[in-house]
Amino acid sequence: MNPITQPEHKPHSSPERLGIRAHVHELISSRRSPRAFSDRALTTDAIISLFEAARWSPSSINEQPWNFIVATKDDAKSYALLAESLSERNQRWATQAPLLVAGIAQTTYLKSGAPYRHAWYDLGQSVAYLTVQATALGLSVHPMGGFDAERIRHGFSIPPHFDVVILLAVGYADKPDMLPEDLRQREEAPRMRKPLESFVFTDAWGQTSRHVSQEGLSLNTQSTN
Repeated sequence: MNPITQPEHKPHSSPERLGIRAHVHELISSRRSPRAFSDRALTTDAIISLFEAARWSPSSINEQPWNFIVATKDDAKSYALLAESLSERNQRWATQAPLLVAGIAQTTYLKSGAPYRHAWYDLGQSVAYLTVQATALGLSVHPMGGFDAERIRHGFSIPPHFDVVILLAVGYADKPDMLPEDLRQREEAPRMRKPLESFVFTDAWGQTSRHVSQEGLSLNTQSTN
């Protein structure tokens, strides 16, 4: 297998992330979910690298409940099926991406047949590993919830006890000005998140944890462009 090389170019736009209060690894702070994708194809090595990263994610009793359907534009039938399952809103931009991926969770334990309550969580961790690896390779991943899961289930003959959870558009980010105006504005907007105080608690639900409270603390700030 040939060594994986870094991309020839980086995304043209990486909007500033607001309100980062402490150091975060660059692979996390620079990650973004673009809608503007280049039609540049991914190498086989890059695709394998993504799923090797996904493979090494942790899971409940090492059950590894993640499954993926992967289609490049060379896989015309499979790519079209995934693309056509998308909502019209997502089809506007996601069909430019050179790689579409469906993430599927096994919902019962193989040995016992008991419900696998953490299957979606474990699939999510696997996708997160894949996403960090993609960022390290200069790629971008945009997860999508707007799709017809039953259409994918039927089209790929997915058996019972497996849930079609997420679709991913994967590729090299391109210039936002390739997008329609409404999508371009969203692409170039600052990336924002809820403050830590709104979701990290200790003593009671809804009461900000002292560990993240800004009162009396002086934390480093960080932003990325």
